[in-house]
Amino acid sequence: MRSLRLGGLELRRFTRSRLTRAALAGVVTLPLLYAGLYLWSFWDPQGNLGNIPVALVVEDRPATAGGRTVDAGRELARELRERHVFDWHTVDARQAEDGVNDGGFYLSLTVPADFSARLVSPSGDGAPRPAELGVRVDTGRSYVMRTISDAVFAEVRGAAGRTALKDYWDEVFVSFGELHDATAKAADGADELHDGTEKAGEGASTLSSGLGQAKSGTHRLAVGLGSANTATGRLSSGADSLADGLGEAGRGSRELARGLVRLADGAKRVAEGNARVHKQVHAQVSTIDEVADQVVPVLRDDGARLRSLARAIEEGADRLTESTGRLGEPAAPVGETDALARLRQSARQISEIAARSAEIAPTAGQRLQQVRKKIDQLDAGLGELADGSAKVRDGLGDASTAGGRLTSGLSRLGDGAAELSRGLTELDGGIVRLSDGAAKVDTGVGRLREGAGELSTGIGRLADGSRELSDKLGQGATRIPDYGRQERAERSDMMSEPVRLATQVLNPVPNYGTGFAPFFVPLALWVGAMVSYMVLRPLNPRLLAGTAPAWRIALAGWLPGLVLGTAQVGVLLAVTRFGLGMEAEHWAGVVGLLSLTAAAFLAIVQAVNALLGPPGRVAVLALLMLQLTSAAGTYPIETSPGFFRTISPWLPMSWVVSALRRLISGGDLTVVWQACGVLALFTALGLALSVYAVCRGRTWSMRRLHPELAL
Repeated sequence: MRSLRLGGLELRRFTRSRLTRAALAGVVTLPLLYAGLYLWSFWDPQGNLGNIPVALVVEDRPATAGGRTVDAGRELARELRERHVFDWHTVDARQAEDGVNDGGFYLSLTVPADFSARLVSPSGDGAPRPAELGVRVDTGRSYVMRTISDAVFAEVRGAAGRTALKDYWDEVFVSFGELHDATAKAADGADELHDGTEKAGEGASTLSSGLGQAKSGTHRLAVGLGSANTATGRLSSGADSLADGLGEAGRGSRELARGLVRLADGAKRVAEGNARVHKQVHAQVSTIDEVADQVVPVLRDDGARLRSLARAIEEGADRLTESTGRLGEPAAPVGETDALARLRQSARQISEIAARSAEIAPTAGQRLQQVRKKIDQLDAGLGELADGSAKVRDGLGDASTAGGRLTSGLSRLGDGAAELSRGLTELDGGIVRLSDGAAKVDTGVGRLREGAGELSTGIGRLADGSRELSDKLGQGATRIPDYGRQERAERSDMMSEPVRLATQVLNPVPNYGTGFAPFFVPLALWVGAMVSYMVLRPLNPRLLAGTAPAWRIALAGWLPGLVLGTAQVGVLLAVTRFGLGMEAEHWAGVVGLLSLTAAAFLAIVQAVNALLGPPGRVAVLALLMLQLTSAAGTYPIETSPGFFRTISPWLPMSWVVSALRRLISGGDLTVVWQACGVLALFTALGLALSVYAVCRGRTWSMRRLHPELAL
């Protein structure tokens, strides 16, 4: 609690008068003064780049390419002035060089005389040449100016590059438009060729397949129709013979019926003979049935067996004939002999019909089955005949009935033969229709031949289209530039960077430390002067009480500080040179300038402290803030607000910074001599003010005896 009370008493001591209250306010606002001034100074330097004077030299001469004039240099200059990146001054080359050398311009941008010609160089026959912009920058005057210029001229190069690319693509690749048209025509021709080729391929494939199938089919059709024609001819002939034989058999059966009537009288006599005949016929019928069972399937399924089956029937008929022949021996009655003779005749006819039927087509099998049935009926009739002969006494009605059934069976067999003949006629009609179909096939083959003709025509068109395509592609090829490897490399290099900066750096600065040393070294010397007079008294009170001259007293207070300041310069340069490795163009000048700087700073600090007393320390700190923010230690002074640009030439640190840059990095030393003169004036002014302070200090007052503020 006592500490707080003592602290409050100390603060109340500063509220006794307006001066102490002002001192307290100054202490409170001093950090704000330092930070505020510094931030204000560097708040927006990029936004004030338009205040930096830069020389713009336009030496470009217009160039002609493709029948039009290209004036890229003046277009670039106009675009730069419209952007207001820098404070552009259009001057000639001599003025730009002098301005950069004497500090009138921070840098210069030169548009060379062949700028436009280089931009349009790819349109010519020679090797393309990239366009260049000349930049001269004095980093010895402002190290940061190199960084600013690099960043800004990257945008300048972009602007020039856009203009360059426009002209470049206009002139160099103008033929690509024509190439596009020619290629489009060639593409159309290629499309037509492709379509025609596809159609021709499809047609040729279809034609080849169809003609192959047609050839195979027509060959088989011709062979089949030939065989069918031969078979139907034979079948038709056999059917006619069968019909004739059956007709004769019918007539024989009718005669047999009449003979049976006549045989009624001799029935008794031939009963035994009929029994024998029936027995023999019945035995042959079994044989015939067996043969028929073999023949009918063959006639139905396999026409090749028809002949063998027919022969079996023929053999059965022959046996019947032989049996009836034996019955007709001389011992038989006359009437019975005639009937048997007619029966033998019918059997022989049946044998002949069977022989002819062997030549009939397999389709007659069904009809032959019916014939077999009729033969079976004949067998039954003969059985009945035998029974009738045996029972002739009972009447010949049954015999007549049997004869009628035989006649009816033969009639049906004749009808079957007629149906067979009609079927063969229909078959012949089918063959005729097949012949018509073959004619149509021939017509189709003719159409295929016509299609082949159309295919040939299409292939001709395809040849015409391919020839046109070849012509168009040839014309297009003549209009496409044919670059060699070296030419392609040159044009690729040109396209990658059409506009390049030919930068010439004057008085190069190797690093940021070297670049900012001219700013931090005088700052350190000023701080050293402040600290020196915190230890030393600006004026000796004893001397003030004596009778020594005022100038001697002022020098007596300044010389100890000068000794310390000189020592500070030596230590500072030793560390920067041997500790940090900083190089300088003029070390002797650096030592001399810094010694003079220390003398001037010490004189100013002594004078301020001698005149103002303890408040002078605050004033010295304020002077430091003003000099830091107006010395152009980082950005050019033109980027600072107007207040700092106004006070900059009236403060010593601004001159020291400019002179040190020349002595360390090289360049025109005019500013060094000017700085030496300014520092000499400030030294003399400081000593003069100290002499004035001595004269004023020999008069004592209550304020001096009891100051309101003591630091």
